[in-house]
Amino acid sequence: MFASLFILLYAAHLAADYPLQTDHQAKHKADRCAAGWAANLAHTGTHAATTALALVVGVTALDLPVGALPAALALVWIAGTHAVIDRRWPVVHWMRFARQTAWAQNGGAAHVDQTAHALVLVIAALALTTAS
Repeated sequence: MFASLFILLYAAHLAADYPLQTDHQAKHKADRCAAGWAANLAHTGTHAATTALALVVGVTALDLPVGALPAALALVWIAGTHAVIDRRWPVVHWMRFARQTAWAQNGGAAHVDQTAHALVLVIAALALTTAS
């Protein structure tokens, strides 16, 4: 069950983070202003909707025993952490702490960002698996 849930959650993440994210959202989701928060929350909403769809597919097509409350909590966890990670400061702080400043200047931040998102999805899939 864990593997099925993780694959569904990861596929939803990739869909929301790449083909479903607008140029405006990608450019402005970390801006420190109301427009930045609006872009971030619109992108986060896409993640929540895509993840919800993935969980519905898992429950209906794969007959996964995921309850409504655990699914709702997973959605809040995934969307909330996604919004924070995409503000970019957590990645910047992590890369400074890990002494990865040269890598950060050469494209490493995108990899750290995606790793953080994947770890969030692992936790969500584990939680949903143990809640069943």
